[in-house]
Amino acid sequence: MDSDHDRSSAGGGKDAWPQALNRPSEARDTPGAIPADQAVTTPPTPSSPTPSSPTPSSPVPDPSVTGRGIAGLSTPYQVVAALALSLIGLLACTQVAMVFLHVAPSNTLTKEHGKTIDRWIYPEFEQNWKLFAPNPLQQNVAVHVRAEVVDADGRRTTRWMNLTHEDAEGIRGNLFPSHVDQNELRRGWDFYVNSHDSENRPNGLRGDLSERYVRRIAMLRLSERDYGGTIERIQLRSATSSIAPPPWSTEKISTRPAYRVLPWWTVTPDDLPEHAAEQRRDAVRAEANQ
Repeated sequence: MDSDHDRSSAGGGKDAWPQALNRPSEARDTPGAIPADQAVTTPPTPSSPTPSSPTPSSPVPDPSVTGRGIAGLSTPYQVVAALALSLIGLLACTQVAMVFLHVAPSNTLTKEHGKTIDRWIYPEFEQNWKLFAPNPLQQNVAVHVRAEVVDADGRRTTRWMNLTHEDAEGIRGNLFPSHVDQNELRRGWDFYVNSHDSENRPNGLRGDLSERYVRRIAMLRLSERDYGGTIERIQLRSATSSIAPPPWSTEKISTRPAYRVLPWWTVTPDDLPEHAAEQRRDAVRAEANQ
């Protein structure tokens, strides 16, 4: 040991392996740059085992899920399945259309293809109900009134006045039409027709009430006009005309109006609007005094 130390000191204190320590990093990293007799071997340090991180794996498809439905069939079977589904859908649409036409009110299609519809429906798909009850209106009904006026020149009869036309004028182009214009006359006339027979005779206890209601409506409309005399009698009639078929239809329907003329009614004080207003005011006063 001392001899080695002396040799190193005698050499001016230089390191025993100047070539190995003073070489650049490139030379140190190159094998063979250090002589074999001067190479320093370092024992390998045991490295702690690192846990292996799990590598992401793509999901494995379930063989029981893939290949289901039409997509799992071969091309010929897919074509057959598509044709079968199309046929079932066509039959379902035809069935719905036939049932709709069977329960719908009489129209152009049912009149032209009624036998075909019946052959499809009866007897397996017979229906005992209707889509609309009652059937929607297919006619225009107008209520007219005229009056017998007595003035200084005698007695005269006015022309027919179309009350329904006046209501229609108040509805057309009006975003918020009045319920009076829409329903008062129409429901009043329906009330009268349903409570009277074809000979204008009451068919129940509501007949007299419906007659007085219609007379008051007529007098309310006539009071808005000045006929230059006193209205002693009034007469009402209805003009019913069928709605014309569309241009593409071959159906022939007469649109000539049919009239139902009521007898002349003598005007009573209860029919006058001002008399009815006075009665309401008197009733209010009587209740207030009690």
